[in-house]
Amino acid sequence: MNILVTGGTGFIGKALLPHFNHDHIIVLSRNPAMAYQRLGHHIKVISSIEELSDFNDIDVVINLAGEPIVNKRWSDKQKQIICESRWAITDAIVDKINASSNPPHTFISGSAVGIYGDQKSNQFDESLQIKNEDDASPSPLDFAQTVCKKWEDTALLAQSDKTRVCLLRTGIVLAKHGGALAKMLPAYQFGLGGPLGDGQQYFPWIHLQDMVKGILFLINNPQAQGAFNFTAPNPVTNKEFSQTLAKVLRRPHILSTPAWLLKIGLGESASLLLDGQRALPAKLESQGFHFCYPKLEHALKNTLT
Repeated sequence: MNILVTGGTGFIGKALLPHFNHDHIIVLSRNPAMAYQRLGHHIKVISSIEELSDFNDIDVVINLAGEPIVNKRWSDKQKQIICESRWAITDAIVDKINASSNPPHTFISGSAVGIYGDQKSNQFDESLQIKNEDDASPSPLDFAQTVCKKWEDTALLAQSDKTRVCLLRTGIVLAKHGGALAKMLPAYQFGLGGPLGDGQQYFPWIHLQDMVKGILFLINNPQAQGAFNFTAPNPVTNKEFSQTLAKVLRRPHILSTPAWLLKIGLGESASLLLDGQRALPAKLESQGFHFCYPKLEHALKNTLT
């Protein structure tokens, strides 16, 4: 197969690409030299979608690109960077797909469970209705919902009888050397870890191996389309996650970070840590996907020991 990947130098992309060793891989990167250094010279790297005249020879597009949403405080400038890093590339991909006479048969595009907003302790799956900006509601879409909603709506414009679109509504991806867990580890290793806020918000997570396995499953399952929750089938509260992480690391679990302090330090982006999504991967499981790491303790032990 010929596969185009955006975000291939991110920690999910780097874990995914080795599974395509018999395929022809094209990676879109703003820094080709760095991409070749990280990924090797057996792939082709392009710096712009426009380097491809069309997508007629592309079988699969995997769109993982996007400025990390948790790295910096959400200033107006940072919000624009977060939005454009997702929306612009997705829009360009969709234009290429729709302009091709023989378009890719599969378009897999990123999203996040943040699209659901704060669901408290309510358990839900992909059938939960997503709000629109113009819905009559006392609570408007928050920033994470707005980002994901437009991201998904843009990707779905590529859906046709020739191209199926799959959306990855991803939770916290557990990996030792990337993502949210890597940022949490130093505090826990020094015995300073603990729940955030009251710790009752649900913390949807997925092991990196299941994340990669799930993407491959979607590619190889031609019936799969639409939104998929990429979350383990056993979501836990933030307090349970924190306790389990401390236990696996054999560190004390006596501290906590109050919500007011997070809001002072992080501003609006504190919502990513204080809002909860008890998301279940109903569609993946109903189509035959089996998780290697359905339970958190097993997942953390594999990741960290």
